[in-house]
Amino acid sequence: MIQFKQAGICVFQSALYQTTSTVIDTPDLVLVVDPNWLPHEVQEIVCYVDSIKGTRPVYLLFTHSDYDHIIGWKAFPDAITIASEAFVQNPAKDKEVEQIISFDDKHYIKRNYPIEYPDIQIVIRQDEDFLSFEHTRIRFWLAPGHNADGLFALLEPYGVWIAGDYLSDVEFPFIYHSLEDYQMTLEKASNIAGKARPKVLVPGHGQICQNIPEMGKRIIFSQQYLQAILRHAKGEEVFDETALLVQYDFPKGLRSIHQDNLNLIIKSISKS
Repeated sequence: MIQFKQAGICVFQSALYQTTSTVIDTPDLVLVVDPNWLPHEVQEIVCYVDSIKGTRPVYLLFTHSDYDHIIGWKAFPDAITIASEAFVQNPAKDKEVEQIISFDDKHYIKRNYPIEYPDIQIVIRQDEDFLSFEHTRIRFWLAPGHNADGLFALLEPYGVWIAGDYLSDVEFPFIYHSLEDYQMTLEKASNIAGKARPKVLVPGHGQICQNIPEMGKRIIFSQQYLQAILRHAKGEEVFDETALLVQYDFPKGLRSIHQDNLNLIIKSISKS
């Protein structure tokens, strides 16, 4: 379904995990971000893009390599693909593809396109890399932490901030890769919010945000969560898990993620 639409921006939201996919329509191009999940949802995005693109090129941005965010790649066979260098070098490409296949097998899902790990044509290697067109500029920042190959993108002059799996209103931070990297990515997020003053923040899951103070609150909450779980892992204080989970609509599904976060941090501490 469409969660949000205004001139040049359309944010789709899957029924699964409130996962977003964004289509941005500029005079130069059509940018598609992380098309997902179910076949009819992906097809809705395809139809929308086909209805608006005209003769403009379609660019396909992957915010990171988690399987739910790459699941719709081959539905856009002519798109020019964009992702981070770490995405290209991902040592677990086969695992991501196998997760898609397993998901589809489990749910008896058939797709009208092949399942493959994306080939990337435009590789983002460092912060402030950008693509520039006559009327559009896309700025990028590397955003590891959730996983190793995350990417932020800011569409200018439209002020659309694509945040991937950060700054969600339906999830606390999911740390699949590194606490330290996650903390550094949140510092970048704070700088983007403060200096670029985005008009729309699109997280990978949950609701968009059009308010700078609210963006700041999401950043601060994520920072405080990471600080609190780190202190708990070090034995410095007890983490109030009940107070955390009561803030969310789906606490049972989130409880195990919080424990996974804690286990990852304890493991990293033991190695240091």
